[in-house]
Amino acid sequence: CQPCGPTPLANSCNEPCVRQCQNSTVVIEPPPVVVTLPGPILSSFPQNTVVGSSTSAAVGSILSCDGVPITSG
Repeated sequence: CQPCGPTPLANSCNEPCVRQCQNSTVVIEPPPVVVTLPGPILSSFPQNTVVGSSTSAAVGSILSCDGVPITSG
């Protein structure tokens, strides 16, 4: 069940991120929203070890997407 939680989050986050990244104008809005998700998720999960590995994968994909809009801005 533990991996089940992060799996949907990563998929949901990747789908909107990719679509938003396509639009240069819309890209400016997604960064703040995506960055807020990883924060509370870490606090919500008491197991830092499991969250650390799962979050690394999710954060990696998010950073790559956020890196584009942040640099442009």
